Amino acid sequence: MPESAIGLVTAVSFLVSAVAAVGWAYTGDRTNRKPLLMVGTLLWAAGTAGTGLSGGYAAFFAAQVLAAIGLGAVASVGFSVVSDLISPRRRGLVMSFWGLSQGIGTLAGVLVGGLLGRADWRLPFFVLTAVGLVATLAYAFTYDVRRGQSDAELAGALAGGGEYDYRISRADLPVILGRRTNVWLVLQGLTAQVAFGSLVWLPVLFRERAETQGYSEDTAIVVGSIFATLFQLGGALSIVGGLVGDRLQRRTPRGRALVAAVGILAAVPLYLVLFSVPIRIDVPDGAGTGAVVRGVLGSVVTEPTVGLSLLIALVALALTSANSPNWFALIADVNPPEHRGTVYSLGNLTNGVGRAVGNGLVGVVFRALQGPFPPPLNYALGLAAFQLFFVPTGIMYWLASRTSPRDIADVHQLLAQRAEDARKGTLLFKKR
Repeated sequence: MPESAIGLVTAVSFLVSAVAAVGWAYTGDRTNRKPLLMVGTLLWAAGTAGTGLSGGYAAFFAAQVLAAIGLGAVASVGFSVVSDLISPRRRGLVMSFWGLSQGIGTLAGVLVGGLLGRADWRLPFFVLTAVGLVATLAYAFTYDVRRGQSDAELAGALAGGGEYDYRISRADLPVILGRRTNVWLVLQGLTAQVAFGSLVWLPVLFRERAETQGYSEDTAIVVGSIFATLFQLGGALSIVGGLVGDRLQRRTPRGRALVAAVGILAAVPLYLVLFSVPIRIDVPDGAGTGAVVRGVLGSVVTEPTVGLSLLIALVALALTSANSPNWFALIADVNPPEHRGTVYSLGNLTNGVGRAVGNGLVGVVFRALQGPFPPPLNYALGLAAFQLFFVPTGIMYWLASRTSPRDIADVHQLLAQRAEDARKGTLLFKKR
């Protein structure tokens, strides 16, 4: 199939997962969340198994959509559970691990797809099916996290045997959208994910660079996967972004949003430089996967262009990765427990739209540039242009830094009032 057809599946999957997440999250904010996580993970595993068994494009497409529906539950309901485990003081740090796990998953996907899929494209999907089944089994041994247990204002009522029984309703949706910080947190994902969505084409850029230098397609695929993985390792430094966000947040309620804004905007010029720096690839053509991998890793030291590009990529990814943990933490900070999963899913929906647009549109841009700029130059210029979408993202985080102090204070006041009402026995806290 042409690359555009595969790109369409990827774009639709991003979008379907994001839409499904809204329904999963709303249900999770009203009911027991653990069964939803198990059902969603099983659907995802069924979709990956169906993908590996598909015999044609239509079946492949349908199986990927099924997997995307299940994945929506893992993301949105999972966030609601995690947010109830973390105190506000450490939300940035712990949410960086939550985001880091997703980044590691992305890197693992690039490696599994490029290495295991080198000889048989079906094998990576069967591996994912096994992972999904193991994850579902693991959920069965976890305890049910109590809603609101991480919020200091509710600690006394919960310790006294109460159960926070507030649940979201359709009447709450105008309230959610009335929090101005929520608006900026949701909208920033549209432009941010256009840029991030384009980065799934990194393996193609480096594959084309390898083929231009005379390497066979088989070797070039492995080279592209390894280089793309190395260049995204800076995402692991999101932990630093989370720590800085926590520390600055304790000094000013604008802290988390400011850290995200500065990180996003400072990374843009680095991305522009990254895609313009040519690299010289020196690996054994036609050798086994292990030899090619060792050749790529060795070139980091022996080839100055590779080492410089890797350094720029690490710094750029580290700066943009400050976005993730602070975004997660801000959603929890400016919303009461019964709204967090739904707000996350609305942001995830916007993210999905942006990622789908970025992933789909970048292919069109590559083809349009191919006439005047032959590969790999068309890929380099196209990817560089898409990183400019980070600029409005940074501006929206700065706007969020102006509205978040009031929204955070309103949530603290609301939860304190509910805890006080619980002590008087007048509200929706119930005894277990």
